Amino acid sequence: MGDKSSVLPSTLVDQLVVPGDVILDVSALTNRTIKLGGGLRQDADLITVTKAGRLRFSKPNKYWVESSQRRYVPSVEDSVLGIVVDSKADNFLIDIKGPAIAFLPVLAFEGGTRRNIPKLEAGTLLYVRVVKANPDTNPELSCTDASGKAAEYGPLKDGFMFECSTGLSRMLLSSPTCPVLEEFGKKLSFEVAVGLNGRVWVNAESPSTVIVVSNAILKSESLSSTQQRILARKLLEKVQ
Repeated sequence: MGDKSSVLPSTLVDQLVVPGDVILDVSALTNRTIKLGGGLRQDADLITVTKAGRLRFSKPNKYWVESSQRRYVPSVEDSVLGIVVDSKADNFLIDIKGPAIAFLPVLAFEGGTRRNIPKLEAGTLLYVRVVKANPDTNPELSCTDASGKAAEYGPLKDGFMFECSTGLSRMLLSSPTCPVLEEFGKKLSFEVAVGLNGRVWVNAESPSTVIVVSNAILKSESLSSTQQRILARKLLEKVQ
């Protein structure tokens, strides 16, 4: 492996990286900060790769390594789909497909107080944000954004949830909009929530719309942008 410590991450975006690769020497940064997602870690002044995949970037300053895998490694600020598995006095216990059960404090909701603790039964599907993720502790979640507002977070009612690779989840959340979602959005009315932990929720008034959108999403992972548009248009012809 060559010395990459002097290379800025922007020159490596979308390139294949492997464990041990050094993508940046942070001592060379001046008045600039970056956020590290899954697959990257900081060792002293060096940002190194911990899993094989492609280096990805999202504005304004987050980098991560994307690989098509089922196992999810929690990272701070990830939005994920969690399933309530139990409730305690101070926390809800949530399955987020990670190596350990996560916990959601009963007060981690907009305006949360002891008087208005939400009643969440086992099996409830939630859209939540990861606020703490350390290898040696259970991840902590929140149903608010960084400003304390509920925003899009909270229980997801009705609809259909399915699992996919974490790589497909990131593709669905990429900018510009994923072609298959863009094409369906022009003709169909539906809701979709994508978790970076490899879970997707789709809801619509028509069950047939839920089925066709869900199947198209699952088929899109190995397709190019052009192929995704062709697939979506063919499926739209059948449902309209």
